[in-house]
Amino acid sequence: MDSIAEQINSVRAHIPADVTLVCVSKFQPIEAIRQAYEAGERHFGESRVQELKMKSTQLPSDIYWHFIGHLQTNKVRDLLKLRPYLIQSVDSEHLLCAINEEAAKLGIVQDVLLEVHVAREETKTGFSPEEITNIFPSLNRYSHIRCRGLMTMATNTDDETEIRRCFMEAKAILSTFNFQLSTLSMGMSDDYRIAIDCGSNMVRIGSAIFGARNYN
Repeated sequence: MDSIAEQINSVRAHIPADVTLVCVSKFQPIEAIRQAYEAGERHFGESRVQELKMKSTQLPSDIYWHFIGHLQTNKVRDLLKLRPYLIQSVDSEHLLCAINEEAAKLGIVQDVLLEVHVAREETKTGFSPEEITNIFPSLNRYSHIRCRGLMTMATNTDDETEIRRCFMEAKAILSTFNFQLSTLSMGMSDDYRIAIDCGSNMVRIGSAIFGARNYN
């Protein structure tokens, strides 16, 4: 099996310099993350607050931690205390309000992405395209949140046409804001090349770097 460093080199060969690689480290052991760090990676993605807390205390302080999982409002305070670099999975106004309220108490401004639902799957979460358009003019009332852009996931399918449709729709939504939003996080291990081709400037890659996850 290739080493993590070799896997990273293989992935990076297909990622332009202006696209941020987030190594999805959820459910991966500390040693695997450390190997990726020693290979030069600094952006890592976690999906559970308790796991992020544990890992952030054992790994170098210059790591940029991205929260990429579904975030419950009762976990917001604990997450913000960890000072994540970016919360990518803001999927409701209720969650926006909770993050803004807790960030105000901590005296910080939290960077976030709004998750937009463009996939043809009911199981995926996020704002509809219409909701994103409607909420954008009111984002400035969240004084302790800085919205940097959008995050999305494509439909879980082998149909490249459908995957490309999802990504192009997210890109079109972002473009309507005249670059007031700059980050478009889309693309994972199986579809990141398509995502980049459709305008992604941040990809979230796990299994192509670390191999299969151990959910135990």
